Amino acid sequence: MIELEGVPELVDPVMIAAFEGWNDAGDSASSAVAHLEREWKGEVFAALDAEDYYDFQVNRPTVFLEGGVRRITWPTTRLSVVRVGGDKPRDLVLVRGIEPSMRWRSFCNEILGFAHELGVEMVVILGALLGDTPHTRPVPVSGVTSDPDLARTMDLEETRYEGPTGIVGILQEACTHAGVPAVSLWAAVPHYVSQPPNPKATLALLNRLEDLIDLRIPLGELAEDARAWQLGVDQLAAEDSEVAEYVQTLEEARDTADLPEASGEAIAREFERYLRRRDGGPGAPGGHITDGGESTSYLRDTSSGRTRPPKPAREEPDEPGEGSGSESSED
Repeated sequence: MIELEGVPELVDPVMIAAFEGWNDAGDSASSAVAHLEREWKGEVFAALDAEDYYDFQVNRPTVFLEGGVRRITWPTTRLSVVRVGGDKPRDLVLVRGIEPSMRWRSFCNEILGFAHELGVEMVVILGALLGDTPHTRPVPVSGVTSDPDLARTMDLEETRYEGPTGIVGILQEACTHAGVPAVSLWAAVPHYVSQPPNPKATLALLNRLEDLIDLRIPLGELAEDARAWQLGVDQLAAEDSEVAEYVQTLEEARDTADLPEASGEAIAREFERYLRRRDGGPGAPGGHITDGGESTSYLRDTSSGRTRPPKPAREEPDEPGEGSGSESSED
């Protein structure tokens, strides 16, 4: 049994998880959880034992100097909590780490143990895959679940995926078997510009998450970063006539496919998001509460980073299951 010290009783908690690796094209999903940690000052309360789940020849530890003292950071998965105030307060349990190298069932059971002890009401797992989608159009985000009732009530797709899976699919299935409502949100990242970061895909995941859990998420500079990323890719694509022609082909295919979806329902959804941001609400700037100063069991996670977008390339993805478009999100 997991015993947690220093973690306050949570209000209607939702667990949000993302893992670097196979299910995280462009680091889009893990960057979304990192954004939530940063904006809401999440406090780490637990970390899984790296010895149990990681091959250190695949995910190597890193050495750094702190005040002249050499220290080691081990690859692992950390859990943090954020307390969001407002008219409808809600707490979030954030799970961010690296896809484990081994013992996936034990890994998922340990995550579910924390969810049980914290009274988590729903688990949302973020993922990103490579797809035939142009960088100039809105990022497609699909929401899927294994629960038919949840799919119906939350306007999600019921998963029909068959094929290789990653830790996102395994964790979602473990949640289903444990009776914990679970949803995965998948962003489609252009395969010709797959290197991280991809702030546009991260922003799309956060927008969809905002709708799903009915919580306003402060975006900080993310919208500006997304615009700068697209402008940078535009400039790089313009320098290569073959890439520019390929992007135009993807745009035409996307526009044709999207025509039936330009519905009143989609417009209403965007208008509701606009009103929520204009009027304020849960998660508005200044509305969060960080409850970590009174407990020595809380540790701050300050990892972050940003790079410029690389030059697009037309190579197909090497790994299976990541290049089939947003319609093939696995779980």
